[in-house]
Amino acid sequence: GACGYGNLFVNGYGTDTAALSSTLFNNGYACGTCYQIKCVQSSACNTNVPYTTVTATNLCPPNWSESSDNGGWCNPPRSHFDMSKPAFIKIAQWKAGIVPIQYRRVPCAKSEGLRFSFQGNGYWLLVYVMNVGGGGDIANMWVKGSKTGWISMSHNWGASYQAFATLSGQTLSFKVTSYTTKETIIALNVAPSNWGPGLTYSTKVNFH
Repeated sequence: GACGYGNLFVNGYGTDTAALSSTLFNNGYACGTCYQIKCVQSSACNTNVPYTTVTATNLCPPNWSESSDNGGWCNPPRSHFDMSKPAFIKIAQWKAGIVPIQYRRVPCAKSEGLRFSFQGNGYWLLVYVMNVGGGGDIANMWVKGSKTGWISMSHNWGASYQAFATLSGQTLSFKVTSYTTKETIIALNVAPSNWGPGLTYSTKVNFH
């Protein structure tokens, strides 16, 4: 998906997920955000379920060949959630396909700490930040090797951040700022000095 979370189930996002229209996706800064969604004004709504909560894990791209009220549901400026089937059938009958909703941002409840999934090499580090609590989103991020100071990382795409620095053979720590709350937390000694691409490191810290 456009957030880079990989296997959503393995990485803590479960099956209640949604792809957001570009208006909501905010160039990837909305990755990981959580929403309560309620089906309204449709005979397909499940009246016994007040709402369901989903996590934003992907982009629903525009379809410029269709009008925004007939097929091009994710075209700007429309706010649209392309929900996973398990999430959708909690609030409405699957055969309806599209239903009107009310939605609101809610804090993301996470029982465990932040996870950092590594790609890249000893000179270019690309990190996907997963299982983010609180606002669920990331605004800024820094990395610190055991032989360096804090190095600012740039937003690559989705939920990934990159640093062009020589960090091989060093223990790595991270500093992360929430896009929504502006709160900053530090995760010390996340990855050992023999860290490598393709590995994911869990921490004990998270936003709430």
